[in-house]
Amino acid sequence: MQTRHLPDDYDCLAPDGSEIRLLAEGSLGSSVHCKLPVGGVSLAVAHHHVEEIWYFIEGHGEVWRRNDEAEETIKVQPGVSLTISAGTHFQFRNTGKDPLCFLITTIPPWTGEKEARRVEDYWPIQSE
Repeated sequence: MQTRHLPDDYDCLAPDGSEIRLLAEGSLGSSVHCKLPVGGVSLAVAHHHVEEIWYFIEGHGEVWRRNDEAEETIKVQPGVSLTISAGTHFQFRNTGKDPLCFLITTIPPWTGEKEARRVEDYWPIQSE
């Protein structure tokens, strides 16, 4: 049995550049809290094998997804849930005045940075 509390500091940066705080993990799936700061734009990526379910809990933003069957850009806010199937290209950005935060369930559990591959960005990335 696992019990985890949401840490104040992030545990790692995702391959897309968002802040990841680790939550509980089981043999069939894992869960994390994801945060993108105000004005942030993630890098566009696709996963090789895992599927994800996202549930937004704070902020406002947009998510772009493209696979062999469809392409769409949707607005997200608290209460919105979506899926990212293996092989789907995706990118997200924060369009609000607060951090964009959501919970991610990954099936099977996340295996590490090599699970994601970089794909062409839908939105330009701001260089520092």
